[in-house]
Amino acid sequence: MKRWPMAAVAVLVLLLFVGYGSRPVVFSGRGGPEFPHGSAGTAASVLTGSHAPFTEQRTTLAGGTKIGMTTYRGKKSGFTGKVWVWAPPQYYDPKYAKSAFPVLIALPGSYGYPYNYWIRGDLGLQEDVARWTAQGSSLPFIIVMPVMNPGPHYHDCSDIPGQQKMGTWMTSDVPDLVRANFRTFKDRDGWAFMGSSSGGFCALKSVLQHPETFKAAIVSGPDIVPDSSLWRDHLKEKQANNPQALAQRLIDRHGPEVYLAFQVGTKESRGELAKVKQFIAGYGHGPVRTRLQVIVGGGHDGLSYLRGMGQGSMKWISDHLRAPTPAA
Repeated sequence: MKRWPMAAVAVLVLLLFVGYGSRPVVFSGRGGPEFPHGSAGTAASVLTGSHAPFTEQRTTLAGGTKIGMTTYRGKKSGFTGKVWVWAPPQYYDPKYAKSAFPVLIALPGSYGYPYNYWIRGDLGLQEDVARWTAQGSSLPFIIVMPVMNPGPHYHDCSDIPGQQKMGTWMTSDVPDLVRANFRTFKDRDGWAFMGSSSGGFCALKSVLQHPETFKAAIVSGPDIVPDSSLWRDHLKEKQANNPQALAQRLIDRHGPEVYLAFQVGTKESRGELAKVKQFIAGYGHGPVRTRLQVIVGGGHDGLSYLRGMGQGSMKWISDHLRAPTPAA
């Protein structure tokens, strides 16, 4: 697992506490659209049960839309963690009131705990997606930003024996939460991941491991193989969570097709591009469809990866996913 420098981590934590404070505000219609709940159209799936209590974390620049946060206990994993969600301006448009929307699960680098840095305004993921959508180069995604680990131990987004079931949390519980509270597509054509560094590994592995649920991923500066220290004495289970083995299994099964948009910056550490190219050469055929975005001048950081997304990665996965349908 790649780790961000300690100075960068300290700045990140400071920004998060300064930016979001300790007194969350209950969502209301003041200053922007009310945080969305609502019945689903025929193309959507909503579970029965109570809506999750979301609290406001940040108002974005995209028409006053908001990022909300809830603390959720996964019914299948048993893990309790925070999940942040943003719905695009189109979600509130009466023309789309009965339409489902595609979902992008966005994952950070490093431990991804106790925060997910894609909620930050200085990165501006939500603003970029709104702008790209207006330009026709992105679908209007619901962006979901869960915590990735249960603490300062990296779990490879996997159900490691004897540990918290972080694979189940990410690929089952988090989608269940979103389906219960938002208008989402039933099938995999409306579900994708985006992740950087260790989050890129999680995005890559999750789509390859659950192609019946997720169709695409933007995979930036990723780890390629599981490397958690918690795998000790569990080599069989570790291999079952190895993207190389998962990709080969998908190839041997002849599908379903998945779409993996890799991104690497030219200023990343030596070998980063080589290992991604090696993966694409070995497994990027048959049902494993791949694209490589080399980000000129890009480093191992979120801003570089956002630039790459705007240069083609976001449009490529959007072209293979389902768009919302306005009323006739």
